Amino acid sequence: MSDHDPLADLDGDPALAAAVLEIEAHSAEGGWDRPAQLYALVDTAELVAREPALASLMGLDDSSAAGSLTPVEQDTLAPDRPLEQVLEQITWPDGVAGCAAVVERLVLPPGADESLPEDPSAAQEFAREHPDRQEVRIVAGVTRAGASYCALRLRAHDDAASVVGGTDLVPALLQLLRDTLDDGPEPTPDTPHPHQEDARE
Repeated sequence: MSDHDPLADLDGDPALAAAVLEIEAHSAEGGWDRPAQLYALVDTAELVAREPALASLMGLDDSSAAGSLTPVEQDTLAPDRPLEQVLEQITWPDGVAGCAAVVERLVLPPGADESLPEDPSAAQEFAREHPDRQEVRIVAGVTRAGASYCALRLRAHDDAASVVGGTDLVPALLQLLRDTLDDGPEPTPDTPHPHQEDARE
């Protein structure tokens, strides 16, 4: 993979892209082979106004707040529950401007899908043992305003310069994230956690 600036392809929401890339960099510091992670994206200015003590601890102030989104990491998801299944069961409160997810996946070369077993467990084993598999970390984010952004890093090219960015790199995951931002029950809590308790470990 050639060196690539993720922001070079930015034709969407720069605040969302910046938040996704911030999450990607944070995830990279934690290394590989980690469970999926979910983030609430909150308007930084609203966070500073609503929770000044928390904002201060995070190093945020009015000058840094304008036009930006702050990722708020949620509790670690249970490793035995697929991210897609979790996303189908949660809805964010109105105070959350967007959300993002981090997940690691195995990517097979073109044509390998034709040999995939139909059984999901067998298919996973097939992917794990394929000699040409690639491991990829995906960070995907969306906002209520309809923006989307993704950042992808291959384990084989594990450096910041090789991160690939784009607005629609993982359409299925982006749609699942959008669905979690549909209107949910009231009231809106002060802390940006999803409504469904079983979304968290």
